Formats: sequence, structure tokens, C-alpha cells
Amino acid sequence: MGEKGLIAKITGPLVVADKMRGCEMYEVIKVGEEGLLGETIRLDGDSAYVQVYEDTTGLKPGEPVIRTKAPLSVELGPGILKNFYDGVQRPLKAIKEKVGDYVERGVSVDALDRAKKWKFTQVPTAEEGKEIVGGVILGEVQESKVITHKILVPPGVHGKLLELKEGDFTVQDTIARVQTEGEDVELKLMQKWPVRKGRPYKEKLDPEVPLLTGQRINDTFFPIAKGGTGAIPGGFGTGKTVMQHQLARWADSQVIVYIGCGERGNEMTEVLEDFPKLIDPYSGETLMERSTLIANTSNMPVAAREASIYTGITLAEYYRDMGYDAAIQADSTSRWAEALREISGRLEEMPGEEGYPAYLATRLADFYERAGRVKTLCPDSEERIGSVTVVGAVSPPGGDFSEPVTQNTLRVVGDFWALDSSLADRRHFPAISWLRSYSLYLGGLREWFAKSAAPDFTEQREKMMGLLQKEAELQEIVQLVGADALPPRERGTLEVARMIREDFLQQNAYHEIDSFCSLEKQYLMAKIVLQWYDGAMDAVEAGIRVEKLEGMRIKDAIARMKYVPNEDFREKYEQIMKDMKDEFEAIKVKLKAG
Repeated sequence: MGEKGLIAKITGPLVVADKMRGCEMYEVIKVGEEGLLGETIRLDGDSAYVQVYEDTTGLKPGEPVIRTKAPLSVELGPGILKNFYDGVQRPLKAIKEKVGDYVERGVSVDALDRAKKWKFTQVPTAEEGKEIVGGVILGEVQESKVITHKILVPPGVHGKLLELKEGDFTVQDTIARVQTEGEDVELKLMQKWPVRKGRPYKEKLDPEVPLLTGQRINDTFFPIAKGGTGAIPGGFGTGKTVMQHQLARWADSQVIVYIGCGERGNEMTEVLEDFPKLIDPYSGETLMERSTLIANTSNMPVAAREASIYTGITLAEYYRDMGYDAAIQADSTSRWAEALREISGRLEEMPGEEGYPAYLATRLADFYERAGRVKTLCPDSEERIGSVTVVGAVSPPGGDFSEPVTQNTLRVVGDFWALDSSLADRRHFPAISWLRSYSLYLGGLREWFAKSAAPDFTEQREKMMGLLQKEAELQEIVQLVGADALPPRERGTLEVARMIREDFLQQNAYHEIDSFCSLEKQYLMAKIVLQWYDGAMDAVEAGIRVEKLEGMRIKDAIARMKYVPNEDFREKYEQIMKDMKDEFEAIKVKLKAG
């Protein structure tokens, strides 16, 4: 253990220690007699300012402060999945077994279980005597029912592989030795990585593949790419957390990292209770098999909240390096920014807008910049592509999108899913405003949708979007003179816009069928609604009154189509299209006969 200093001053989670010359920025420090975990965030002469990740009540000036000479790091290895941690990667289950229901100060538990043995199998490409570099896969461990954990050579290690062993090992056992220029390096199932430093990769790729979420407004209207970034801002009660739960449940990424950053404890409890019960539509196993949760709720220490999103993104980057698509749900980045603001105030820094530190924009950009779809470190012969997609919820006070966290997030993310209080008040969920939201990935994903979904997928989206915008323009006239005063074509537009809103965009997160909607079903649902619109416009041209169209029987089937299971939908689609055609024909025949 390193040298000692002494506590000089304590202000909440910030401790100032003297006699700390030689200490480095972001070095981990053990504070006080109980050895509370902290991190250096400012150096001033011989003084070090340490943000402590635990409650500092009862600390006294004069208590010892010990340097560890290492940055805040996470342990990367088998055992991360199906686990849940606090903001600095302490496993909450193991802490409960050790000290009971309440996390005691100074409690120290290893992030990865040191006693558990994992079956390690080497891959054929890893042979003794071969030259290896960082990112090479040495072997595999079956971490959960759905994820094979690939044991990688840590970045920066390169040399000749002297020895590689198969068998059952703990995360601390040596499985390989590498002869590097300076010395022989022992490799274990586990490696460490500093959380504030992004893990290296070969090349960042363009966002050309969508991350499908099973949510119609996300996939059809405002899609996000694998390796993309998204923000979900919204006031209290607009459904941010439910939206994040839906994305964590159904997104087609292989690994989920859910960060409950400063959220209410009951919301985190809901996730912990839900995930083991929910069945993943892609593998048939429970969602917990491919998830890890980081819980740093609003009653936990503020400083650890600031570290939690770095802990989460480092875990996601590790799985990305194995060639997996990882997705992060950070709920909520506003609480993280509030932790920054509190620590900044204690450091007596000059406040920026609304008291947030002047570097808020930089920190947000640094975090979101670590997302991306990349070619991972590995020899050219075995190219691997992995991705980290980041979606952060933003909780602007009073739903005011002009506040600093929302504005600075908007600058750096590619997807903006704006939640609207007026939609939530009308019980329209998800309450994503189709007029305020946008996706910067539409252009890059157009080709993928044309190839993998349908050639006219994007055209359908644009047509529906145009109808919703037309509805918004007509709404002003309707409020003045009423819908009956509008010409028939405009009344038809209002009716189809209502169908798009209620029958397509509204989606019940708690309904066993409607919670997840496949891309094919989304495409066919949109086709049905637009087909009704085309039929209605033809009928209006033929002189049929709009009231007749508004009372059509087929509209009941269209309203209920979202509750048809994905696998049976193609058949239902054919039936609805046939019945709709027949009903339009019957109305026209009646008109002629009339």
C-alpha cells in the first residue's frame, strides 16, 4: 500500500487531504480509519481533493488517508452478467451476504467471485509458440446460458505465447504466460481496466445497421443504429423509465448494461424483479442471462453516482471487444449531472448555467463519444465487429427542454426521443412526440431497411409522417370552426392520422403481445393503415360521404390488429386487406345503386 496523508477538511462527500505530494489525478484513495473508497479530483500543492464514494459522516480531521497508486478500475471477467453492482462495481448480493440488508461503510467485496471455478476451453487459433497481440481470443468460458465469454489478451500485451492451459479455473488463476520484450506476463481469466479511459479499437464504422427495439415509434419513425446514441428527455410521469425498460427488454443487442443512476429505489427494484421473469424473444431464456445492472439509487452516495456511468460503459466496451452488440440504458443522466454539480460546488469552482460546472458539455460528450460500432483489436485474419449503443434518459425540471443537460445532450446524440407531457396526460404511451423528435440515422439506415425489411419501408414512414404533420396544421382550423367544416379530403386525412396515432403509434408496454412488435409486423400494420387511406381518398373522389367511411366495420379489425401475435400476423394482414377491399367495393356499389 502507498504513502499516507492526513484529512485536513471535510465538506460532505469531498475530503481535502494534506501531505499528498506525488498523488495523481483520479487515483483511488482509502480515506479515514474505515478505509472509505475515494478518488482524487483536484491537486493543489501538497493537498489532494478526494471525492468519497461512501457516506463521510463521522470522519474527523487528522485521520489517515492512504494512496493506492492506481486509478478507479473495474474487474473484467466471467461473472459480470446476471450480477448487480453499485456505482463502483461492488456486488450488492455479496455485500448483503456479508453485512445484511444495509451497505455498511468501508465494506470491501471483490467485484468478481474469487471462489467460483469456470470451465476454460482454448480456441484452435491460440497455440503455444505463436505471436499474439492485444485483443486475441485465447479461449472461451460459458458465462450464462446465452453468452459465451471470450477470454481476450489485454490491450497493450504482445509477444510469444509460452503456455496456455485448459481446465477449471478461478478468475485469479493463471491460464497463460506471454513472453514480452521486458518480462514474462501472466494472463488470468480476469483483467482490470480504468473506467475513465475508453478501451481501444481498430476502426470506428459508419452507423449502417439499426438496433431493433420492437417499439413501433422507435423502429419505424425514429430508428437508432447499433453503436448510436440516443436521449429520452421528458418531465415527471411521461414514461422515461418504462421506455428504458422496454429498450433494455427487447432491443436486439446481445448484452444489456442497465445503469440506475440516481433514480428512485422502487424503480430499480422493479427492474430487479422483472428481468429474471421476462423471456427474451431472441433466445427464449430469461433476460437476466444477458444483463448486468448497476444500481446507484437516489439515496446512495452522490459521488458514486458520478462514477456509475463510467463503470457501466467500461463493462459494455469489454463485451463489445468480444464481438458482441452491447446496449447501455442510463437512467438518468440528469441525476449524474446533478452529482457533478454538487461536487463542483464543494470544490468552489465557478458555476456555469443553472449552477452546473462549465465542463458539463465536455463530460457529456466524452461519455456519449465512447459509443460506436467498431472493428475490435484482433489480428487481421479474424476480423470482429462489436458495438456499444448508449441511450440516456434526461429528466429536465418541469419538462423544460431548454435547460443545460437536455441542450448539451442534444448536441452530441444522434437520436432525440422527446417525451411530451400532453400526450402522457391523454394516456398516449409511449408519449414520444412525433413532431419534436428526430433521428440522424435515417439516411444511413435507409439501405438496410430497403434490403432487410421492404423496399418501400422508408417511403411508408415518410408518408405517415407527412399525414401526422398535415394533421397538426389542420388542428388549428378544427379548433376554430370544428372538423365538420373541413372539406372531405381533409376530414379523411384527420381520420387516418387518428388511426396512425391510436392504432400504430400507441403501444402497451404491459401487454404480453403488444409489448414487442417485430419489424415485419410494423411494416404490414403501416401498409394496412395507408391502404385504408388510399381507399378512402378514392371513395371521396367517387362522391362517398366521409361519415360512411368513418363508420366502416373494418376499422374495428384495424384497431385490434396490434394484439395479433407476430407469428400469425401475415395471415391476419391478408384477411384485413381482403375484407377492406370488399367493404370499399360494397360502399361504391351502394352509391351507384342509391
